Amino acid sequence: MDESKQRELIEQYIAAYNDFDIEGMLAVLAPDVEFENYSGEELTASASGIEEFRLLAQRAKGLFTERFQRVTSLVFSQDGATAEIDYRGRLAQDIPGGPKAGSLLELNGTTEFTFGGERIVRIVDRS
Repeated sequence: MDESKQRELIEQYIAAYNDFDIEGMLAVLAPDVEFENYSGEELTASASGIEEFRLLAQRAKGLFTERFQRVTSLVFSQDGATAEIDYRGRLAQDIPGGPKAGSLLELNGTTEFTFGGERIVRIVDRS
């Protein structure tokens, strides 16, 4: 798969994420997609396969009243791409021991995308 197709898949995924469009996110993922989210070195969420990813995305959707990812750079490698991401989201509910509903979260991180069979097969978020 060439870089332009990879870029298109990434852009579709992020646009769907920003719009809370779970079906749009799933449309660019392989059935056996692997997902991991890290905060620092701690694995905070993971999913194996499209149905686990769907459930995780549905739960995450309820955590925010608004959310937005913006790619600030995108570097391609042999089998994937790494995006530097600026992220902001407003919480829909209190986080136990953490921020309250209505709080604005602003983070910087990276997302690693791996491709296969004209789809995204792996996503690793790090913040």
